Amino acid sequence: MKELYVLMLSLHGLIRGNDMELGCDADTGGQVLYVVELARALARQPQVGKVDLLTRRIEDPSVSPDYARPEETLGNNARIIRLQCGPRRYLRKESLWPYLDQLVDRALLFLRGQKRLPDVIHSHYADAGYVGMQLSQLLGIPQIHTGHSLGRSKQQRLLAQGRKPQALERQFSFYRRIATEEAVLQHASLIITSTPQESVEQYGLYTNYHPERAVVIPPGTDISRFSPPNRQKPVEVETAGLIDRFLAHPRKPLILTICRPEIRKNLGALVAAFGSSPKLHEQANLAIVAGNRDDIRQLDAAQNEVMTGLLLDIDRYDLWGKVALPKHHKPSDIAGFYRLAAQRRGVFINPALTEPFGLTLIEAAASGLPIVATEDGGPRDIVANCKNGLLVNPSDIGAIAGAIEYALADPVRWRRWARNGVSGVKNHYTWDAHVRKYLHVLSRLLHHERKRIRRNLAIYQRQPRPLPLISHMLITDIDNTLLGDRAALRRLLAILRATPPNLGFGVATGRTLESAVKILKEWGVPLPDVLITAVGSEIYYGPELRPDTGWQNLIKYLWRRDAIENVLRGVPGLTLQAAENQREFKLSYNVDPEKMPPIAKIRTLLREQNLSAHLIYSRRTYLDVLPLRASKGRAIRYLAYKWGLPLRAFLVAGDSGNDHEMLIGDTLGVIVANHSPELASLKGNEQIYFARSAYADGIAEGMAHYEFGTSIMETANAAQI
Repeated sequence: MKELYVLMLSLHGLIRGNDMELGCDADTGGQVLYVVELARALARQPQVGKVDLLTRRIEDPSVSPDYARPEETLGNNARIIRLQCGPRRYLRKESLWPYLDQLVDRALLFLRGQKRLPDVIHSHYADAGYVGMQLSQLLGIPQIHTGHSLGRSKQQRLLAQGRKPQALERQFSFYRRIATEEAVLQHASLIITSTPQESVEQYGLYTNYHPERAVVIPPGTDISRFSPPNRQKPVEVETAGLIDRFLAHPRKPLILTICRPEIRKNLGALVAAFGSSPKLHEQANLAIVAGNRDDIRQLDAAQNEVMTGLLLDIDRYDLWGKVALPKHHKPSDIAGFYRLAAQRRGVFINPALTEPFGLTLIEAAASGLPIVATEDGGPRDIVANCKNGLLVNPSDIGAIAGAIEYALADPVRWRRWARNGVSGVKNHYTWDAHVRKYLHVLSRLLHHERKRIRRNLAIYQRQPRPLPLISHMLITDIDNTLLGDRAALRRLLAILRATPPNLGFGVATGRTLESAVKILKEWGVPLPDVLITAVGSEIYYGPELRPDTGWQNLIKYLWRRDAIENVLRGVPGLTLQAAENQREFKLSYNVDPEKMPPIAKIRTLLREQNLSAHLIYSRRTYLDVLPLRASKGRAIRYLAYKWGLPLRAFLVAGDSGNDHEMLIGDTLGVIVANHSPELASLKGNEQIYFARSAYADGIAEGMAHYEFGTSIMETANAAQI
């Protein structure tokens, strides 16, 4: 068996191999540590030949230049690959959504340069899940997904706190995130969760979650970094000084928490529990390591609110000299903080309102530090496995205080918990244990998927590469883009006749093949080199109109046309178009927009029936239902991969909603002046040009804007030289 090639996707936050800046912001936390250490742990296994961790390249003077390096080695057989995606500056994860299609294109280009395709794609969080799903569908590679945190549970929690839905949507983009999570759950071959609670209670909120496609694998930890205090690993004076400079009596037992300053982490309840307990005032100190900051006023609004609240609560309970709140620490200081608290016979506490896993609890346990943790989620399993502490209701301040008092009260019990934690981590939470189970389930997955993988890979290899002389391709919609103004069309055709033979010409249309050929003939348009018809569900090559059977084999995945038609029969506002507009891989409807429910509800209706489909709504008049993998945009990306052309070699032109997907990403997009309103939202995208001219004149204007014809002529002349 060949060695495995694993492609991991984790897009947001600041990711590098060493000195990770965990806690520097809301996006750089446990997920970053997990994906880097998982990549390293997998690459150490003899059956794994290569691990690539693909993330976003960041060129921003406010962060380290490390994040601009295109490639970083993580050790033998593992590396971080950084691809450009959207603006060069650092972006929080909620701002990444408009640029993810561009990352799909960059990832395709990267994979085309590898000696072979990955055996599996493992995506992390919803943003990478979207990219992984597109790559999986285009390349026929199985997708594994780890959510890390889920939109539905976060949304429910924030709504329960009284937050307004509109404000939450503006801040977190929940609508798109949850829709993406549903789609990924429907498509992915395997979902990896950290705990049974996460699997049942959190993923159980999703319509498309299938428990039989999920497996619980607790994350590992690098126990070489975390160990109890001893002569070989004493607490560094510098690390202790970060805490002790706040404390009047630093030798007291130390209650420690390490987390980002987020509302979910429930730090206010921890300070209130400490502040309301006279016994804890007398017996212990509290240290809150909540990321790095220069000035609280410069933090984002949510972190500012948390940190300001902590200071006000410290003042309210008069805890000055009893609470440490360090402003700065290095990644290497974290292990020292645990050892310091263990050396002083303290306790680690995680009071989070929700905790999918609880990596800091594992690190504390490995350091010989007993724990008090929220009873929500992962800590249940950690305490059950390690027997090193207590669970507590995070909403009960009195219970939090009582649990900490109990943990500190009996030295014999404290030592037993400390020993149990160290042995429990070695038995249950090492990276070796994690990757053994990971590779076991991956082996089973690939055994079942191998025939399908070979079949899908053959899609790209079965036929000779068509049109071998073409280096660039113009692809345009037909109705209201190419056609609509006969004089403009004549001018565009004259331009195309003057371009060299390495410029290909294609159309992408909602029309059927027969209808497209007929209308092009009526308008005097020569038969194109390639025709993408039926809204991207069919591809043909001229002049013999040879169908691309590979594309048909690729898109038929999970397509149940008759079942979808039966479900949609009862939807108000939808009327099937005439029989000549229906195809094997396309259902087309006329729409009454006043009666039709929102597209999101139609998607939900199909998901509830375990049906997969891609819905394309255009001009408030038409609804096309396609296989999950089919669209004009995906057809173009399929051709790019098959022909070995970069996406920037494609200039695409359109005017309506069913052109949306082929316009975004790395293609050069042109939107003609007579476009429909649904494309207005694309203004501002760096590779989409809004022409001032309508119809075919708009296409010609776009070619001039991108110097498309000029660059092709230069390419042709260079080739002749």
